[in-house]
Amino acid sequence: MDRVYRNFYRNCYLRTGGFIPTEPLNTAFYPGDFFQIVNGQMVMLGNIFRNGIVEAVETSFGRQIRHNPSSWVFSDGLSKPYSGRGTGHGPIVGEFEFSKQLLAFEARGSFLFKGNDPQSVKIQNWAELQQQLIIKMTQTIYSFRELYVVTESVTLSDWTLAVAGAPKADLEIATDTENFGLVDIFGHHSAKTIQSKDIEYHHRETGGRPCFFRAKKLVLQDEKLDVFISELIDRRESHHEWAGSFFRYDLPPEPGYLVRDTVTAKASVLDMMQSNQLNPNTALLYFRWSDVSLDDVEKFFQTYGY
Repeated sequence: MDRVYRNFYRNCYLRTGGFIPTEPLNTAFYPGDFFQIVNGQMVMLGNIFRNGIVEAVETSFGRQIRHNPSSWVFSDGLSKPYSGRGTGHGPIVGEFEFSKQLLAFEARGSFLFKGNDPQSVKIQNWAELQQQLIIKMTQTIYSFRELYVVTESVTLSDWTLAVAGAPKADLEIATDTENFGLVDIFGHHSAKTIQSKDIEYHHRETGGRPCFFRAKKLVLQDEKLDVFISELIDRRESHHEWAGSFFRYDLPPEPGYLVRDTVTAKASVLDMMQSNQLNPNTALLYFRWSDVSLDDVEKFFQTYGY
């Protein structure tokens, strides 16, 4: 995804209590959808209910869960240098009044978002489902090692987003709706764009599609990861000595701090496991579910190749 949206995605996660916009924007994601993030893109792979991985009768859903509306109106790098009333003249209606507003965006990626009437659908008994999902998603049905599962989806009656594509971008909007006075008209159904400069994205969405979600991600158990890293450090510390003996090199000692600096959690425990060490009986020892974090949001903006 273009990094111009990074500021909006991060702020959405922080301001709404962990909800993330779908990628691409306007895509609907539902509870039970499972996906991976590949080269900055969400790749939807299926749904645990539609695919028969979990039966609906086993699941308790919360519906029409209301959220704080004020959490769904937020911005960054925005100013409003002008809001006012004006008059115009039309050939049919004659003289009419209108409200006008100028929005100024400080930097590339500055934005304004306004959503109305946030409600969600949620898997209520995730704790009862999570262990069987680990076994099924990693062993008996699939063999995933990286995976996300949507646990809650938010719908808004309507939402509007404007994102700046360059510093000092601006957006001028107006409405001729009566009695609108000097209140904020951004996001109103009657608002029209008069002119814009360097606006990357400006869109109003209606219809209540679930375009924001919370999710759980499949991760390694901390205990197994700590043991693996410790064992890897021990092997690395003796590797230098072994190499000198095997290749008959007269090598100086290797600094210990270099060993620890080069062994990180990015090394794959699963790739180093012996055949059949990971199976349906041991899967719960190696995997757990964790809440999606800002680190996962960052993956939308990490692309490789092109």
